[in-house]
Amino acid sequence: MSFTAHTTATAPTAVRPIMAAIEQQFGFLPAATALMAESPELVQAFARANSLFERGTLTHLQREVVVFAIVTRNECHLCVALHSAGLTRDGSSPDLIAALRERRPLDDPRLEALRRFTLAVLDSAGAVDEDGMRAFLGAGFTTRQALEVVLGIGTYTLSTFANRMTAAPLDEAFVPFAWEAVG
Repeated sequence: MSFTAHTTATAPTAVRPIMAAIEQQFGFLPAATALMAESPELVQAFARANSLFERGTLTHLQREVVVFAIVTRNECHLCVALHSAGLTRDGSSPDLIAALRERRPLDDPRLEALRRFTLAVLDSAGAVDEDGMRAFLGAGFTTRQALEVVLGIGTYTLSTFANRMTAAPLDEAFVPFAWEAVG
């Protein structure tokens, strides 16, 4: 099956402003966005959900931990590379980035609690048991943040599934951060 890789000129009118903003942010239009533009509703849903996720109470790094738990579990090579590039650009520890990419426990106990909670939400389709919820809250997170994890899962499930369905290629800018699922 073949999906159209749109440009800001060929995309449906409704998503052109979103695509232009993404193009400005990256300096190019990522292939994933170009392919997602086949469905203006999908592009709009992802952009809106991501904007809401970013406005929550989780810090940038905490959101990235949530994202990595999702994108490595869903085996989205593109998302892992893109978010690895972002954390590298932000000056995050190479050891942290490697652990996130390799699905290893994190050295920071609070970030590890967040990673484990995100996986528990995914594994249980939201029905996290009392011990899992207690561990998350005991690490200093709130019930609001538990629901923000759900928002992050919804947001990045949209993108990972779309990227896999369209076989979105890795953009040249992200090639140094290429990732393959192991085991």
